[in-house]
Amino acid sequence: MSLFVMGTASHVGKSVTVAAICRCLVRRGIPVAPFKSQNMSLNSFVTPEGGEIGMAQAMQAHAAKVLPHTDMNPVLLKPKGDCISQVVLNGRPYKDVPITDYYRETPFLLEKALDSYNRLAAAYGQVVVEGAGGAAEVNLYDRDIANTLLAKSLGIPVILVSDIERGGVFAQVYGTLMLLPEDIRPLVKGIIINKFRGDPCIFAPGVKQIEELCGVPVLGVVPYFPFPLPSEDSLSLGDKRAGSSEVRIAVIRLPRISNFTDFELLEQHAAVDYVLPGSSLEGYDCVILPGTKNTIDDLNILRESGTDRELTRLRNAGVPVIGICGGYQMLGRTLIDAGFESAAGTYPGLGLLDCTTHFTSYDKNTTQVTRVARPVPPILSAMGTVTGYEIHMGTTEPGTCREALAGDGLVSSDGLVFGTYMHGIFQNPSGANALLSYLYTKKGLPFVPVPAIAADSYEMLADLFEEHVDMDAIVAVLKSG
Repeated sequence: MSLFVMGTASHVGKSVTVAAICRCLVRRGIPVAPFKSQNMSLNSFVTPEGGEIGMAQAMQAHAAKVLPHTDMNPVLLKPKGDCISQVVLNGRPYKDVPITDYYRETPFLLEKALDSYNRLAAAYGQVVVEGAGGAAEVNLYDRDIANTLLAKSLGIPVILVSDIERGGVFAQVYGTLMLLPEDIRPLVKGIIINKFRGDPCIFAPGVKQIEELCGVPVLGVVPYFPFPLPSEDSLSLGDKRAGSSEVRIAVIRLPRISNFTDFELLEQHAAVDYVLPGSSLEGYDCVILPGTKNTIDDLNILRESGTDRELTRLRNAGVPVIGICGGYQMLGRTLIDAGFESAAGTYPGLGLLDCTTHFTSYDKNTTQVTRVARPVPPILSAMGTVTGYEIHMGTTEPGTCREALAGDGLVSSDGLVFGTYMHGIFQNPSGANALLSYLYTKKGLPFVPVPAIAADSYEMLADLFEEHVDMDAIVAVLKSG
């Protein structure tokens, strides 16, 4: 028993819809697993067995109350620029390929994806499948392992998701349906319209018109909602708006930024801006260098744009500068590449920490970690134990700097500059509180700590869908598949 959630375009809410359906099913006592055959994203997650999958599938697994597994996202594409992506296959780096060469591997990758799907179906009984991008990309039908080829192989019912906020929802839905291959079009059993704002009564005639045009029922019109859920990919960066807090944090928006979900808890309690290289950093209380798919290439961008000098100026002015993963590597004195991360050579770092990073292998360190922050004031000493995960190439040799966390990272003598390989450090309430309490106190502002236990966003999401979506019909469609 399975269900395929396809979309009229990218960023229409497929991932959130899958998560919502998974949690609704679990609440009804129906075990389920999420699945996306191919994902393209630089926001990724490390599974308990040490494999790398898309962040969205990890989020969906949490919604389904199961452990994330590499079978939930067997093919992950991580763009590197110039039409080249790293292919992560079954959780491990496979190869870097230009897109034209990638499509030559379609039969092999589809076979691997179907193997993963079949294992999930055998283990859980129910699988909710997510497509990628728009379902009606007619130029890709002969090689689309995330939509058409997968749908032909599985033959399971489809729910089509659209986004009314983009405008043209009638054209989105009707156009997609009419362009689908004739053997897939009959599989579409329902439509969900996302991100509706205003009075739904006004749109009721529109719902009826869509059903008459398409011959498919509209199973729900979901209102826009602000629940804090992890962002799937870089398209979400355009939706971010800094809050009104007097505490301002700049996250450098590197060209190949990855895992910016690291900062989404901070976004709820401070004004977090994603600042392009070359932009002014004046007035920020803290600057964070995030992870990146290409450390050396993005480091060169910082240098060319003058952001390297701006970071040095801020550091000398007593502003905290923090590096995560690739950002940590940039903070060091030297990066030496044997030709695995970028072009072979020796590159000067930002020089804010005394360390050297070597890239000597294509292999990645992918592991979940729990570490204790070292008692270095003023930030790390308040952090305690934090959990997260590492996804990185390269190894870093320390110089004279102290260790930041037990077994990881480095910190300056005054504690205001530190780097770590741990993604998710500020997703821990203790990590967020350690940084935010320092920044608020420094400005003489009162600080209300981040709660140790947050509200379950997936429960709120399921409540929303139960109210606005015909979940009984969804369950019936699932069982029919």
